Amino acid sequence: MEQQAVQLDRETFSCSICLELLKDPVTIPCGHSYCMNCITNFWDGGEKKKSYHCPQCRKTFTQRPDLQKSTMLAALVEQLKKTGLQAAPADHHYAGPEDVACDSCTGRKLKAIKSCLFCLASFCEKHLQPHHNVAPFNKHKLIEPSKNLQNNICSRHDEVMKMFCRTDQKCICYLCSVDEHKGHDTVSAAAERTEKQRELEERRGKIQQMIQDQEKDVKLLQQEVEAINRSADKTVEDSEKIFTELIRLLQKRSSEVKQQIRSQQETEVSRVKELQKKLQQEITELKRKDAELEQLSHTEDHNQFLLNYPSLPALSESTLSSSINIRPLRHFEDVTAAVSELREKLQDILRDSWTNISVMVTQVDVLLSEPEPKSRAGFLRFSCEITLDPNTVNTNLVLSPGNRKVTVITQDQSYSRHPDRFTEWWQVLSRENLTGRCYWEVEWSGQQVYIAVAYKSINKVGYENESKFGHNDKSWALDCSLKGFRFGHNNIWTSISGPVSSRVGVYLNHTAGLLSFYSVSETMTLLHRVQTRFTQPLLAGLWVCTNRDSAEICKPK
Repeated sequence: MEQQAVQLDRETFSCSICLELLKDPVTIPCGHSYCMNCITNFWDGGEKKKSYHCPQCRKTFTQRPDLQKSTMLAALVEQLKKTGLQAAPADHHYAGPEDVACDSCTGRKLKAIKSCLFCLASFCEKHLQPHHNVAPFNKHKLIEPSKNLQNNICSRHDEVMKMFCRTDQKCICYLCSVDEHKGHDTVSAAAERTEKQRELEERRGKIQQMIQDQEKDVKLLQQEVEAINRSADKTVEDSEKIFTELIRLLQKRSSEVKQQIRSQQETEVSRVKELQKKLQQEITELKRKDAELEQLSHTEDHNQFLLNYPSLPALSESTLSSSINIRPLRHFEDVTAAVSELREKLQDILRDSWTNISVMVTQVDVLLSEPEPKSRAGFLRFSCEITLDPNTVNTNLVLSPGNRKVTVITQDQSYSRHPDRFTEWWQVLSRENLTGRCYWEVEWSGQQVYIAVAYKSINKVGYENESKFGHNDKSWALDCSLKGFRFGHNNIWTSISGPVSSRVGVYLNHTAGLLSFYSVSETMTLLHRVQTRFTQPLLAGLWVCTNRDSAEICKPK
C-alpha cells in the first residue's frame, strides 16, 4: 500500500510534458500544472494560430495565460525530493524508431497506446487519461496507434476528412463537398465504410469459400496421389510376377530342350557306338581269317596247300556295312534354327506388346490435359524432330538428303524389298513414333497432297482402302489441294472452308486423344480438330498424288 501511495504521489507531481518532477511548477486556468519552461516552450513552438490549449485536456484559451510560479507545489516537490523520489517511473516505455510516439510528450517521447481520430493525435497512457476521465472526450474515436493520422487532414482546407465522394472515389472534408465536389454523390465516411465493410465481408466470404473448396481439392489430390502410388506399386509387383513367370517358363522350356537334346544325343551316340563295336568285332574276325589265308599262302608244299584249301570258310557279305547310311552332317543344327525362329517370333510379340504396354502407361492421365496452345510460339514448344522412313517409301517417290522431303519421280526406284514399304500408293511414313504432345509443320506444293498420321499396322500392300491414308480406321488425313481442304478418317470425309495455305501445322496430344490441323501463315488458323482415343503410337505420313507434287516436313524453329 505504501508503494502504491508513493507511486501516486510521483505521478501527481510530475510534469506531463517532460515526465520529470515539476520544476518551477505553474498552474494554468484549467487546473493542470507543468514546469514553467515546458509549458512556455510548448506554447512558443506549437501555437501558430495564437490560440493556446492545455496539452492534457485540450481546453483552449483565447489569450495566452500569465504564468506564475506555484509556491505550494514547489514546496511539495522539494519535500518529495528529500524522500528520495527522483525520476519518472522506471516502467514507462519510450518510443523507438518503429513505434508511434505520444504527441503530448516533450523531450524524450513515450510510446503511444492509442490514437484519436478526433484529435488527430496519439497518446501515451498518461496523456490518454483525459479521454477516459473528461466527459467531452467520451465521443472521441480511439484506435490502435497510427502514424498516418495526418492523412485524414484535407490538404486544401486543413480540415478533418469525414466525408467520401463516391463520384471521385476519394475521402473529402465538409468544405470539399460544397466546393469542388458540389453536386457529387457524397456520403459520410462512416456510411461508406459500412457499405465497403459489407462488400469486404462478402469478398472475405467468397475467399473463405474458395479456400475451403481448394482445401477439399488438395485433399482429393492427396488421395489421388496415394491411389496412384498404390496402383503403381501393385502394377509393378504384378508385372514383376508375370515377367518372372515368363522367365521361369522360358527357362523351363530351355531346360526341356536341353534335356531332350542330351537324351537324343545319348541315344544316337549309343547306337553309333554299338554299331561301331559290332563292326570292330567283324574287323577282328576278318583279320583272323586274313591271317589264316596268309599263312596258307606261304605253304611251300603244293599237296599240303591243295589239301587245306577246301577247308577255308566261305566269305559272306557284312550285314552291318550295308545298313549304315550316314545322313548329311547337320546333326542338331535344325534345332538351333527352330529356336532362332522362336526367338524372332517372341521378339516380334514382345515389340508389339511392349508398344501397347507403353501406350497404356502413357494413357494414365489423372488430371485434365493442359489446354491447346493459342499461338505459334506456344505450339513450337512442342516441336519434335520427324524424319521419313526410307523402308516405307513407295518406289515412285524419292527422299531428299536428311529424309524430310518427298517428291514424285516417274521412274521406279530400285529400293530393297521390305515388309513396311507401300507397294501401290505414293505414300511414306515417319521413322519416329509419336506419343505425348507433338507439333510439326509440313510445306506442300503441287496439285494434291495428304498430310496424315497413322498406326504402324496400317496395310502397306495393294490398292484397297486399307492402305490409303484417311480411308481406313488406322489413319487420319488432311487432303490439301488447290480446290481447298478436307479431312478424312475411315473413309468419311469433311470439307473445310477457308483460304488454302501451303504450310500446315499438325498438333497431336496423344494422351488426350486430340489431333488438330492448322493453316500457318502470319497467324494460326484452325482447319480441323479431332477428339478420339488413340490405341497405338502414331507415325506421321505423307501422300503425294501427282507428278507435280512434293511435301516437306519443316525443321522446327
